[in-house]
Amino acid sequence: MMHDVPVLVWPTDAPVVATEQDALDLIGNAGYQGARWAAVPVERLAPEFFVLRTRLAGAIVQKFAQYGVRLAVVGEIPATADTGTALRDFVRECNRGTQTWFVADLTELEERLK
Repeated sequence: MMHDVPVLVWPTDAPVVATEQDALDLIGNAGYQGARWAAVPVERLAPEFFVLRTRLAGAIVQKFAQYGVRLAVVGEIPATADTGTALRDFVRECNRGTQTWFVADLTELEERLK
């Protein structure tokens, strides 16, 4: 719980979310635990998530939205990610909304949930 908001914090040693099915498994786990948010460390997301042309990020974010669980990507985006403006724009747009956030750490997530 963070400020009375149920959050599932995906462990750093949990399976990597690399497919839409992996995202659905995570969403199911969050739902089972009554979480409204899933906080996923960047290292638990497949590298392809950060390459927008693969469309993995869009598919995963859409699954979370479809099932009513919000997603927080926690940590610094890897250096291997797209270096163009598309990823920066995607992160900025996500952070303006209420469905998906990119945060530096759990403390920042907790602050945003106040």
